[in-house]
Amino acid sequence: MLSQRTRYTIRALLHLADRNGEGPVQLAEIAQAQNIPPKFLTVMLSQMIREGLVASRRGRDGGYWLAKPPEEISYGAIVRLTRGSLGLLPCASRFAHQTCENCISEDACRLHRVMLMVRDETARILDGLSLADTIPPDVLDAAG
Repeated sequence: MLSQRTRYTIRALLHLADRNGEGPVQLAEIAQAQNIPPKFLTVMLSQMIREGLVASRRGRDGGYWLAKPPEEISYGAIVRLTRGSLGLLPCASRFAHQTCENCISEDACRLHRVMLMVRDETARILDGLSLADTIPPDVLDAAG
Protein backbone atom coordinates (compact mmCIF):
# COMPACT_ATOMS: atom_id res chain seq x y z
CA MET A 1 0.00 0.00 0.00
CA LEU A 2 1.02 3.57 -0.53
CA SER A 3 1.76 5.44 2.66
CA GLN A 4 -0.34 8.41 3.72
CA ARG A 5 2.73 10.56 3.09
CA THR A 6 2.95 9.38 -0.53
CA ARG A 7 -0.77 9.92 -1.11
CA TYR A 8 -0.65 13.42 0.42
CA THR A 9 2.40 14.30 -1.65
CA ILE A 10 0.78 13.16 -4.90
CA ARG A 11 -2.40 15.10 -4.10
CA ALA A 12 -0.44 18.26 -3.25
CA LEU A 13 1.62 18.02 -6.43
CA LEU A 14 -1.51 17.40 -8.50
CA HIS A 15 -3.00 20.54 -6.98
CA LEU A 16 0.09 22.49 -8.02
CA ALA A 17 -0.06 20.91 -11.48
CA ASP A 18 -3.68 22.03 -11.85
CA ARG A 19 -2.58 25.58 -11.01
CA ASN A 20 0.63 25.43 -13.07
CA GLY A 21 1.52 28.78 -14.61
CA GLU A 22 -0.86 30.75 -12.38
CA GLY A 23 1.78 31.86 -9.87
CA PRO A 24 2.48 30.78 -6.30
CA VAL A 25 -0.18 28.76 -4.49
CA GLN A 26 -0.50 29.35 -0.78
CA LEU A 27 -0.03 26.46 1.61
CA ALA A 28 -3.44 27.06 3.22
CA GLU A 29 -5.18 26.64 -0.14
CA ILE A 30 -3.46 23.33 -0.84
CA ALA A 31 -4.08 22.07 2.69
CA GLN A 32 -7.78 22.93 2.61
CA ALA A 33 -8.47 21.76 -0.95
CA GLN A 34 -6.63 18.46 -0.48
CA ASN A 35 -7.52 17.86 3.19
CA ILE A 36 -3.88 17.66 4.27
CA PRO A 37 -2.71 18.82 7.72
CA PRO A 38 -0.75 22.08 7.14
CA LYS A 39 2.23 21.07 9.32
CA PHE A 40 2.54 17.77 7.47
CA LEU A 41 2.18 19.57 4.12
CA THR A 42 5.00 21.96 5.02
CA VAL A 43 7.34 19.04 5.68
CA MET A 44 6.34 17.26 2.45
CA LEU A 45 6.72 20.37 0.30
CA SER A 46 10.12 21.08 1.88
CA GLN A 47 11.26 17.62 0.79
CA MET A 48 9.92 18.23 -2.73
CA ILE A 49 11.84 21.54 -2.83
CA ARG A 50 15.06 19.71 -1.87
CA GLU A 51 14.34 17.15 -4.60
CA GLY A 52 13.85 19.91 -7.19
CA LEU A 53 10.17 19.24 -7.94
CA VAL A 54 8.74 22.29 -6.15
CA ALA A 55 9.87 25.90 -5.74
CA SER A 56 8.67 28.45 -3.21
CA ARG A 57 8.76 32.08 -2.27
CA ARG A 58 8.15 33.54 1.18
CA GLY A 59 6.08 36.55 1.97
CA ARG A 60 2.64 37.92 1.35
CA ASP A 61 2.62 37.04 -2.35
CA GLY A 62 4.54 33.83 -1.75
CA GLY A 63 3.60 30.23 -2.03
CA TYR A 64 4.53 27.08 -3.90
CA TRP A 65 4.66 26.04 -7.54
CA LEU A 66 6.08 23.19 -9.57
CA ALA A 67 9.75 23.67 -10.40
CA LYS A 68 9.36 21.43 -13.47
CA PRO A 69 6.59 21.17 -16.03
CA PRO A 70 3.90 18.70 -14.88
CA GLU A 71 4.63 16.44 -17.84
CA GLU A 72 8.18 15.94 -16.51
CA ILE A 73 7.04 14.66 -13.11
CA SER A 74 5.93 11.03 -13.13
CA TYR A 75 3.91 9.27 -10.49
CA GLY A 76 6.74 6.74 -10.29
CA ALA A 77 9.27 9.44 -9.37
CA ILE A 78 7.02 10.72 -6.59
CA VAL A 79 6.46 7.24 -5.17
CA ARG A 80 10.20 6.53 -5.22
CA LEU A 81 10.98 9.85 -3.49
CA THR A 82 8.44 9.31 -0.73
CA ARG A 83 8.43 5.52 -0.38
CA GLY A 84 11.94 4.65 -1.54
CA SER A 85 10.95 1.87 -3.91
CA LEU A 86 8.23 0.48 -6.11
CA GLY A 87 9.04 -3.04 -4.96
CA LEU A 88 6.59 -4.71 -2.61
CA LEU A 89 9.37 -6.76 -1.02
CA PRO A 90 12.92 -5.65 -0.16
CA CYS A 91 14.31 -8.25 -2.58
CA ALA A 92 12.25 -6.78 -5.44
CA SER A 93 13.58 -3.24 -5.10
CA ARG A 94 15.75 -2.10 -7.98
CA PHE A 95 17.58 0.68 -6.10
CA ALA A 96 17.27 -0.38 -2.44
CA HIS A 97 17.63 -4.15 -2.82
CA GLN A 98 17.91 -6.19 0.35
CA THR A 99 17.74 -9.92 0.83
CA CYS A 100 14.54 -10.89 2.64
CA GLU A 101 14.90 -12.31 6.14
CA ASN A 102 14.06 -16.00 6.56
CA CYS A 103 14.00 -16.60 2.82
CA ILE A 104 15.41 -19.29 0.64
CA SER A 105 17.87 -18.15 -2.02
CA GLU A 106 16.51 -15.59 -4.47
CA ASP A 107 17.36 -17.90 -7.37
CA ALA A 108 15.04 -20.56 -5.96
CA CYS A 109 12.31 -18.22 -4.71
CA ARG A 110 9.31 -18.08 -7.02
CA LEU A 111 7.75 -15.28 -4.95
CA HIS A 112 10.85 -13.17 -5.66
CA ARG A 113 10.38 -13.64 -9.42
CA VAL A 114 6.68 -12.76 -9.20
CA MET A 115 7.46 -9.60 -7.20
CA LEU A 116 10.04 -8.57 -9.81
CA MET A 117 7.33 -8.86 -12.47
CA VAL A 118 4.92 -6.82 -10.31
CA ARG A 119 7.60 -4.17 -9.71
CA ASP A 120 8.40 -3.89 -13.42
CA GLU A 121 4.74 -3.61 -14.43
CA THR A 122 4.08 -1.06 -11.67
CA ALA A 123 7.10 0.95 -12.85
CA ARG A 124 5.90 0.80 -16.45
CA ILE A 125 2.53 2.25 -15.50
CA LEU A 126 3.65 4.82 -12.91
CA ASP A 127 6.64 6.01 -14.94
CA GLY A 128 4.42 6.34 -18.00
CA LEU A 129 1.98 8.69 -16.27
CA SER A 130 2.81 12.27 -15.40
CA LEU A 131 1.03 14.93 -13.37
CA ALA A 132 -0.10 16.42 -16.69
CA ASP A 133 -1.95 13.29 -17.79
CA THR A 134 -5.68 13.16 -17.36
CA ILE A 135 -6.96 9.84 -16.14
CA PRO A 136 -10.49 9.24 -17.42
CA PRO A 137 -13.07 8.46 -14.74
CA ASP A 138 -13.99 5.24 -16.53
CA VAL A 139 -10.45 3.83 -16.28
CA LEU A 140 -11.70 1.38 -13.64
CA ASP A 141 -14.28 0.02 -16.08
CA ALA A 142 -11.51 -0.66 -18.60
CA ALA A 143 -9.28 -2.27 -15.96
CA GLY A 144 -11.97 -4.79 -15.01
